[in-house]
Amino acid sequence: MPSKALSTTDHSRDSAGMRYVYPVISRRAGGVSVGINLNPNNACNWRCMYCQVPDLVRGGPPPIDLGLLESELDGFLHSATAGDFMATRVPADSRRLVDVAFSGNGEPTSAAEFAGAVALVGRVLAQHGLSDSMPVRVITNGSLLDRKVVQHGLALVGGMGGEVWFKLDAGSAAGMARINGSRLRPEAVARRLTLCAGLAPTWVQTCLFSLDGAAPEELELRAYLDLLLPVAPLLAGVHLYGLARPSMQPEAPRLGRLPQAWMEGFAGRLRAGGLVVRVSI
Repeated sequence: MPSKALSTTDHSRDSAGMRYVYPVISRRAGGVSVGINLNPNNACNWRCMYCQVPDLVRGGPPPIDLGLLESELDGFLHSATAGDFMATRVPADSRRLVDVAFSGNGEPTSAAEFAGAVALVGRVLAQHGLSDSMPVRVITNGSLLDRKVVQHGLALVGGMGGEVWFKLDAGSAAGMARINGSRLRPEAVARRLTLCAGLAPTWVQTCLFSLDGAAPEELELRAYLDLLLPVAPLLAGVHLYGLARPSMQPEAPRLGRLPQAWMEGFAGRLRAGGLVVRVSI
């Protein structure tokens, strides 16, 4: 295993030299998150302008080798709990395993083997006695929630006591097209978000940034609130986060970080609507 130390600004999927499993220090989760990358070909059905994946392409993942995934996860957890991984690779204040997160280089629910991978992760965590201390999280754009296999996988996550982080960066169709490169209707997103919240505890995750030097327009912020607030009673909360690492997309020079005061001001509007909000700059 490579000796390079982990940091919050480096989320390289190659950090441990494995195909599917990669450890990162998560600023939002507060320790070492064990990432599961089901899109090793850098393919996604969206193209978000702030995405940190290099050479991102449109599409879906190749077939997933579940046997290799199980072997990699089992080996890494052994190294992290009984080996020297934490002492040699992780800063002292982050030396705890916080979760297993399906994230990676594309939309994880696009893998045909998604539900099988979730079941596999649950089984390996149980074998290591980590089921109660390492929740399973799925970080998803939610676009494939109408598929029964995706619903099954997310229901498994909910049954394990895990949670879903559902991406929502805009509330209007135009905003979603501009930021995520997606063709979505706000009413369809609200329906899928409602469905997701019924399968597993669900946090909305929203990336906020300036574009060409300007903060998001009030019209777009209102569209976001109009979509989200009616669903608020069903949600665990909202993660608002800024640009911690540079985009690898052509729009990168146009993007900037928003001041903390702006982020907290918008968080206050969400809290006034009854939502729990966490802010990461």
